[in-house]
Amino acid sequence: MNHSEFKGTHYQAGYDYGSHLLKAGVSLTNLPIIFNEPERLRYVRESQKIYAEYYPEILEEIKGIADGQQTDSQILINFLLSMYSYTADNFCTSFAIHKNGKTFFGRNSDFVCHLEESYDSCYYHLEDCCAFIGNTTAFCQMEDGINEHGLAVGLTFVYPVVRKPGFNVGFLVRHILEKCRNVKEAIEAIKRLPIGSSQTLVLADRQGDVALVECNAENIEVQYAPKEGFVVAANDFHLPTMSAYPVPMEDGIHSHERYQTAYKALSQCDDPNLTFIKNLLSGKMGFMCQYDRRLGMDTVWSSIYDLNTGKVYRAEGNPSRVDFQEDHRLNKE
Repeated sequence: MNHSEFKGTHYQAGYDYGSHLLKAGVSLTNLPIIFNEPERLRYVRESQKIYAEYYPEILEEIKGIADGQQTDSQILINFLLSMYSYTADNFCTSFAIHKNGKTFFGRNSDFVCHLEESYDSCYYHLEDCCAFIGNTTAFCQMEDGINEHGLAVGLTFVYPVVRKPGFNVGFLVRHILEKCRNVKEAIEAIKRLPIGSSQTLVLADRQGDVALVECNAENIEVQYAPKEGFVVAANDFHLPTMSAYPVPMEDGIHSHERYQTAYKALSQCDDPNLTFIKNLLSGKMGFMCQYDRRLGMDTVWSSIYDLNTGKVYRAEGNPSRVDFQEDHRLNKE
């Protein structure tokens, strides 16, 4: 897993990233990111207008990446703005718990193995933005992270039954990390921004607030941590009003099993601690990451955020085989 650091403006961050890849011999146009389907291109054009209104700086960053790569920015825009709104092989588990005065966030990122060398744990401290650590499989989008104010967020992908032009969840997570200071502000942002894809978002902050958001292009439902003190998400919707959007396929990714493992373990935990969270994510309490890697998919990283101490831990690989290490970048200054 790479460890990039970005500062300055969004454009400068993008340019530095794109030019670094080019110097390393990596050309993004050689990756499978180019498509010509008319419907998808129309979707991107309409979504691009929304980003220009609500998040223009991310378009500047994408332009910077393309300029650093010496390529056409529209190629990258087409790929990134349509991710998640169209089918993606990204299967993850997220949860957050607040009990006995302790708050933890945990997430396994499950994805294809053959791109592991390109996955990145980024440290962003850009101008006029919250500094944050974010982990990603897709350039300037983020899948989970924590910012300097102690707000943690992570996504899980849900197969898109409906889609409309708007934010996909990778940029929604990025926006929350850059712009929001707590769970309340994050939920306000989710309700304000046009959403194009289907997903869940787990949120937790240093004040002990914990919430689950299930949403798509038509509906948003929020569940603050119930009396049990935790929320869980996998690759299905579970909240009442989202049941109208069932995933139309067999559960070959163990989504239901991962959800049940996490739900049962968290419901039986009265005093959460780092060891408990590690054991849950590493599969010691039931199925969480026990994929057959020979089939091409695995847990490619695992994140833990201790919201009481602000400490960040990450296993850069399957946590059943790779130890968690503390990441000090957010607290180094």
